[in-house]
Amino acid sequence: MTTLIKGGTVVSATGADPAEVLIDGEQIVAVLQPGSTLADSAETGAERVIDATGKYVIPGGVDCHTHMELPFGGTFASDDFENGTKAAAWGGTTTIVDFAVQSFGQQVQESLDTWFAKAEGNCAIDYGFHMIVGDVNEASLKAMDVLVNEGITSFKLFMAYPGVFLSDDRQILLAMQQAASNGGMIMMHAENGIAIDLLAEQAVERGETAPINHGYVRRAELESEATHRAIQLAKVGASPLYIVHLSASEALEQVAIARGKGANVFAETCPQYLYLNLEDHLGAPGFAGAGYVCSTPLRSKHEHHHEDLWTGLRTNDLSVVATDHCPFCMKDQKDLGVDDFRAIPNGIGGVEHRMDLIYQGVVQGEISLPRWVELCATTPARMFGLYPQKGTIQPGADADIVLYDPEATWSISVDNHHMNMDYSAYEGFEVQGRVDTVLSRGKVIIENQSYLGAKGDGRYLRRGLSQYLL
Repeated sequence: MTTLIKGGTVVSATGADPAEVLIDGEQIVAVLQPGSTLADSAETGAERVIDATGKYVIPGGVDCHTHMELPFGGTFASDDFENGTKAAAWGGTTTIVDFAVQSFGQQVQESLDTWFAKAEGNCAIDYGFHMIVGDVNEASLKAMDVLVNEGITSFKLFMAYPGVFLSDDRQILLAMQQAASNGGMIMMHAENGIAIDLLAEQAVERGETAPINHGYVRRAELESEATHRAIQLAKVGASPLYIVHLSASEALEQVAIARGKGANVFAETCPQYLYLNLEDHLGAPGFAGAGYVCSTPLRSKHEHHHEDLWTGLRTNDLSVVATDHCPFCMKDQKDLGVDDFRAIPNGIGGVEHRMDLIYQGVVQGEISLPRWVELCATTPARMFGLYPQKGTIQPGADADIVLYDPEATWSISVDNHHMNMDYSAYEGFEVQGRVDTVLSRGKVIIENQSYLGAKGDGRYLRRGLSQYLL
């Protein structure tokens, strides 16, 4: 089927202009000037015409950090690949890159096969995988080379969670050297987990067990120290480095210094670190703060983290906004830690709201309209080997397209979200702008506040190398 999207403003990472988009089957075949002979001819010949008058026409969002069905703390993230990707589609995200997990003692390929089995035939939108390497040894280092050739070109390591995922400096350097040789990207959870565990143990011994203590013990200094150490190890290993879910001004400073000296270092942040805070959310009355337990943690509103992160998004010291979507319900999941904050499953659900929340930065004058698209679609696609198939509206790209209504106003609530959660971390947030229509590879999957897609619409994506490698 040929489809013409007409009357809208096409927004790219470099600008926003009135244009018409012609789709043939699953791909974009032309971006046309309105009123031109070619546009008139396309409208006459199109089998379907979508009126985008008053709407922004943007590339579908690329969320490069999600955790569907992640095992954590004796339970699993409450969104499976079917429901989680459907929720992503509702929010204008048409591609996710999730994390396959190799735990200690497991083989990388066997672990990866487990995640393929979870996702295959279930996803509403297209998906790829990063690989968490939780046991860096000779076999897993060799497996990194194999995976790069199979389209899994990024590997996540942890400086946190001793006894579960933590890699020591020797293991980190070995993995970085391997990535330097095979073209892979190292992703790093940068927190000093050994020091954090000590502070957490001491807090519990003092009887400080409420959720807010999760934020108190995961100090910004320990995120900054680990970020600095990861950067130095990456220099020695000659590897590119991507810092995930950066939350603190002090950690951002380390990234900015390194980038200012020409280091091949990148960082992402997440909506929760731009809008939520330790005192009001993690410190909510009773046990409500458990709904905001995530790592890295929410930071204090009495410091300048929010302002500094928005600045980082403008200066490109923060290159990407992802979600770290890892939802858990309050009942029977978050309440596992009712007597000890250390047992609260770490994660916030946000895959459905990323595009809307970061658009508020446009509304508030924090970022430009093109920068919104760049942060949420184009750079993630380039960073993780999906561009120009994803993240752009241009001939030859997949027809992953969102019509976005900038004038709509609404309120986020557990009553209207589509994630499998019994609460919303953004309950009552007033939002300007809303997803109107979503196309995934040319198929309309969201329209008129209805889901028109089907289980299994999404395809697995073999990714290339990052376009930011030096």
